[in-house]
Amino acid sequence: MPQVIDGKQISAQIKDEVKEKVARLKEQGTTVCLAVIQVGADPASSVYVGNKKKACAYVGIESLSYELPEETSQAELLSLIDGLNKKPEVNGILVQLPLPGHIDEDAVIRAIDPKKDVDGFHPQSVGALCIGQPGFVSCTPAGIIELLKRSGIEIAGKECVVIGRSNIVGKPMAILLLRENGTVTVTHSRTRDLKEVTRRADILVVAIGRPKMITKEYVKDGAVVIDVGIHRNENNKLCGDVDYEDVAPVCSAITPVPGGVGPMTIAMLMYNCVRSIELQ
Repeated sequence: MPQVIDGKQISAQIKDEVKEKVARLKEQGTTVCLAVIQVGADPASSVYVGNKKKACAYVGIESLSYELPEETSQAELLSLIDGLNKKPEVNGILVQLPLPGHIDEDAVIRAIDPKKDVDGFHPQSVGALCIGQPGFVSCTPAGIIELLKRSGIEIAGKECVVIGRSNIVGKPMAILLLRENGTVTVTHSRTRDLKEVTRRADILVVAIGRPKMITKEYVKDGAVVIDVGIHRNENNKLCGDVDYEDVAPVCSAITPVPGGVGPMTIAMLMYNCVRSIELQ
């Protein structure tokens, strides 16, 4: 049986570490404050925002919540962000994605002060990551590195394959694996003979956005498989991009869905909120 990488347990460890740091900062007279902005009432976004608020309450971070109607204009949203950028008591600003179609996500991400960009999406944060400068790292890829390290999985010298090249997961994931001295290949919709490439992987990170696409034919015996996907199947049960039942018997370690990568994203957001104090 493979090692099942427990994201719930590891994320709880990280949140407890953050909680201690927040308590120490409070003793020194410093509070940590995160502003969360949601435009519209997308049900999945509402769940994520609720989980972020709960995590803030648990670790002792103050949270300001801005729930704006769907018809909020881009100018109104940018004005709110500008005001939060100027508030010294606000350490982190998070705009929940996706935004309604009439708002330019890129313009909104660029409007956030890079020193408050706890999501790690600002071009300055991404540039800093690329050249190894201090800055915020996108929460999901950062969480995956923590999952690997805290599960005793060596990255250095390993053949790492990332399926997916999104700005939020695939690209930063590749850079972080490279930073840990992995040998990295990024695959995508135009990759020829995907199975041949993925079967070379000692560590396979799947962020493709297609339910249960990755079966054992894509996986080398003894590989570590990290599943970033989250979907609802025909029975309304959660599943990932990886066909867990099919792949688990051939790999050495695997993340389940739910309870794998998901909880790590919010834990790393809490970590980034505390890191904002150092960067500011």
